[in-house]
Amino acid sequence: MAEAVKKPRPEFRNIGIGQILTAYRLPLAGRVSILHRASGLLLFVFLPFLLYLFDQSLTSELSFDVFKGFLSNIIVKLITLVLAWAFLFHFCAGIRHLFMDASHGLTTKEKGKQTSIVVLAVSSLLTIAFALKLFGAF
Repeated sequence: MAEAVKKPRPEFRNIGIGQILTAYRLPLAGRVSILHRASGLLLFVFLPFLLYLFDQSLTSELSFDVFKGFLSNIIVKLITLVLAWAFLFHFCAGIRHLFMDASHGLTTKEKGKQTSIVVLAVSSLLTIAFALKLFGAF
């Protein structure tokens, strides 16, 4: 009997985050999904800081004045702005996922791209409004 010609089996390897970000062109829905996870991680890591700030703002009038002085620092304002973006983006992307769970018509490639654009636009507009309020535009 003739031996069967063996083809080399394809080799699959795990890829790192660097390869995902540089070598692969993710669709917009994939990028929104990764940002949703990153914003959730950011909120989780900074949760003790946020709870401390909330506690300090509610303890007394004196602690609220200290809190206002602390928040007047530009670095703290920028950290607060990043955390506000994380919350607003995570919230909007979560609403998107709820709608996708409720309506399977939203899980197509075209609808995924459209809802990703909506999430990015709405969260960006809300973040800009928060930044304007934070930096005293109104």
